[in-house]
Amino acid sequence: MPVLSSRALNRALLARQLFLERARLPLSRALERIAGLQTQYAPSGYIGLWSRLEAFRRSSLTEALTTRSAVQATLMRSTIHVVSAADYWPFAVATRRARTEWWQRVMAPQLDGIDMTTVVARVRGILADGPQRYEELLARLAAEGVPRAAWNGIAQMVDLVRVPPSGTWEQRRANLYGLAEDWLGPPAIDEADALEHLVRRYLGGFGPASRKDLASWTGLPATMLRPVVDALDLRRFRDERGGELLDLPDAPLPDPHTPAPVRFISTWDASLLVHARRSGILPERYRSRVFNTKTPHSVPTFLVDGAVAGTWRHDAGRVELTPFEPLPASTMRDVEDEADRLADFHAD
Repeated sequence: MPVLSSRALNRALLARQLFLERARLPLSRALERIAGLQTQYAPSGYIGLWSRLEAFRRSSLTEALTTRSAVQATLMRSTIHVVSAADYWPFAVATRRARTEWWQRVMAPQLDGIDMTTVVARVRGILADGPQRYEELLARLAAEGVPRAAWNGIAQMVDLVRVPPSGTWEQRRANLYGLAEDWLGPPAIDEADALEHLVRRYLGGFGPASRKDLASWTGLPATMLRPVVDALDLRRFRDERGGELLDLPDAPLPDPHTPAPVRFISTWDASLLVHARRSGILPERYRSRVFNTKTPHSVPTFLVDGAVAGTWRHDAGRVELTPFEPLPASTMRDVEDEADRLADFHAD
């Protein structure tokens, strides 16, 4: 099998995440190319798209969520993502069983005597009348003896979307919930096809990758993914340590020497997470400065030559920069110019 260097893997991930060049794509198509955006912090999705799309404006994502061409919901790894409407049901169906089983294992001791099947039916009955706020749902369930601890199980067992304007730049708390089938219509895909779709999306957005990386990103057990991967016609490579890497047949593999421009990313960007470690986008010597017990969500960072080189913070109309190490003057000017553009995006 051909061997891919760390730099080749870096450029592959940058290209697929639209960091090598801002793309001219419809917003929903961009979300599909990058396999969605993790958005526990609502502005992260906006900044993530600004760094990836040419001439992106904040109103574009809010409009996409409002018109239902994009959806915000609990999906991979039981975390909040913004995905295209077309990707929502495949992602939800593929991950639902594993998310539910994980939650039941973790929470069983705290929910002794609670019949979650009845709770789920009750939640669906409440939401049949239309979207409800988180606080209202909890209050109605509490009045019927359902503890607050049951909520995370409900989020895995009931297909819910976060209804705008909640979870947007303008109203960042994502606390208004509706039934996905009411918002988008019922699913038209079974679990087997949904799993294949999910695997293809991951490799298209983050490949070439190992089976372990795939399991880490999806939050699914390797045993569940193995038959799906084995049935696909995939390219196979080796990394510099000899590990197997899988990829879609026609996915881009840029020249490792392709220049990488300065890019700014916000918290929770999936390109920094463990499943993308092979790419070196987050140098290991900086990992504890980006993810730690005080900032498990990560801190906003900027990339120089395809790797995290420092952090940034928006304050009083400016983007303040903290490089991890001294940067050449010409590079620092490029970082400052991009920071000025990001400040303009915040002002919009």
